[in-house]
Amino acid sequence: MKVAIAGAGNVGTFIAADLYEAGHDVLVIEEDLDLVAKLRPTLPVTWFVGDACEVKSLHEAGLAGADVVVAATGDDEDNLVISLLAKQEFAVPRVVARVNHPKNHWLFNQAWGVDAPVSTPHLLTALVEEAVSVGSLVRLLQFEGGEARLVEVTLADESPAASRTVADLSVPRDATLVAVVRDGHVVVPRGDTVLQIGDEVLALVTPDSEGKLKELLIGA
Repeated sequence: MKVAIAGAGNVGTFIAADLYEAGHDVLVIEEDLDLVAKLRPTLPVTWFVGDACEVKSLHEAGLAGADVVVAATGDDEDNLVISLLAKQEFAVPRVVARVNHPKNHWLFNQAWGVDAPVSTPHLLTALVEEAVSVGSLVRLLQFEGGEARLVEVTLADESPAASRTVADLSVPRDATLVAVVRDGHVVVPRGDTVLQIGDEVLALVTPDSEGKLKELLIGA
């Protein structure tokens, strides 16, 4: 897989090194020539010196051949411009963008070419909620501009879903139970799978189906 990363800061270089070690073809785009000269000997990926916010630079870098673009600069405006260019000018299949300021998270959607926004504060909040919340719905990830999201519910003692099969729940059509984590093992839920108290249930939902699924797993 060819991955293009815009921005050679701490985040960008860490991602680049990780993906390179995993065997991917990695391109890093950075406009600071001195920074590239410093990092090139330590990170054996393909480097391109240029402004990732300019179409010409992206053409010269070979962005058209990328499978994934990661906009990882420290500036939200730059990351939005890079994402939009990657999607509209180069039709990159998947664009991941770093959100530096949490208040800008709402801007990082498909209108700006972003398939997956990554906001560290939001991820930390989700992880904290996941660790301490039993009997409540926790949003873990959001996809497709907010139209699909991954949620998690740990079934409490009073859960109406406990001791019932998945088929009995009548899960909404636009929601899907994708996994059940039980005693450290992953169970792929089927119609005859019986849910138990303490199960961590992962589901894909839409805004319309989230409330109904919450009612089924948690109660009113």
